[in-house]
Amino acid sequence: MQEKESKKVIALMSGTSCDSVDAGLCEVYPDLSVKLIHGINHSFPEHIRAKIFSAFRGDINIKELCQLNFAVGKCFADAANILIAEFGKPDFISSHGQTVYHYPFDEKLDNISLKSTLQIGESSVIAKETGCMTISNFREKDIAYNGQGAPLVCFADEKWFKNSLVQNIGGISNVTVVSDEVDTFGFDNGCGNIMIDYCMQKFYGKKFDKDGVVAASGNVCESWLDCLLQDEYYFIEPPKTTGREYFSVKYIENILKTAPENPEDIIATLTALTAKTIAQSYERFIFPFVSVDAAIIGGGGAYNKTLMNFLRTYIPKHVELKTHEDYGISNNYKEVMAFALLGYCNFYNIPNNIPCCTGAEKRTVLGKVTMP
Repeated sequence: MQEKESKKVIALMSGTSCDSVDAGLCEVYPDLSVKLIHGINHSFPEHIRAKIFSAFRGDINIKELCQLNFAVGKCFADAANILIAEFGKPDFISSHGQTVYHYPFDEKLDNISLKSTLQIGESSVIAKETGCMTISNFREKDIAYNGQGAPLVCFADEKWFKNSLVQNIGGISNVTVVSDEVDTFGFDNGCGNIMIDYCMQKFYGKKFDKDGVVAASGNVCESWLDCLLQDEYYFIEPPKTTGREYFSVKYIENILKTAPENPEDIIATLTALTAKTIAQSYERFIFPFVSVDAAIIGGGGAYNKTLMNFLRTYIPKHVELKTHEDYGISNNYKEVMAFALLGYCNFYNIPNNIPCCTGAEKRTVLGKVTMP
């Protein structure tokens, strides 16, 4: 086996919220620790971002999706080149891409599995525009081994944390359970910020509820919250994953038919929903099997003070709430750092999935290599 050395990696990703291309120059070390040297949030051009959201809704045709794959690749390359201009070329680039559809279900056609996933952001464009080897498309191989292709960040969580619940709250919320008592496992809790963000745009023309100010000004409608909590996804046992395909515009507009009239109350209730689905998933799927003393919160939700207050209300008091910042890891760039690690493992042919998290049949090396 090739002896491992430290590598400088530019990692690129855009999550469910599609806020921007998150780009981070990282140093990845042979012990699989990662240091973020510098990170940026590179905004998508307005019309490209709008087209991505059209793809989420299924409102574009095959020609437009084909074009968008290459256009998003250029956006990712532009983000990488900003870092390259300041810090020089990395050893390679690790790109998650932009998920536009994720279908982790065991449906079959002519007895052929239709379980699948699609990330756009063409790696050939990134490699050409940056002149760097690019490792991309991490989810597909896990699905090929009958996994769900997610969550993948569990691999990094297992390396970086001990005896904790590592909770990310992005567009979708997902947790990794790292414990001496059981093998590492994880799953998507539920809707994360996705419905909050949609309603902030719908009612206020804003991308998100900064600091949870709007939620704090409203009142939780307990009857509507109880109704929302009955959704079948929250009762499915792990491993499980979800996304915009489930919590779609159609889904959100449908639940809004029974929502309170006051937009502030809607935002408050959806914020409480995100917190309560996380807490209930702990009660159902984690606490019966594992005793933990801390939940470490990351992602954009960690900056939502009202959401954090709800979490403190719903999660048992003996579980301490921390953030990734308490461990020297950026809430904003944690997933970027994780994909830098996944790319590093691909480079050295180290298996980088966790079957207990994704349901895959075996450990395998995720990612595809594109040379410039």
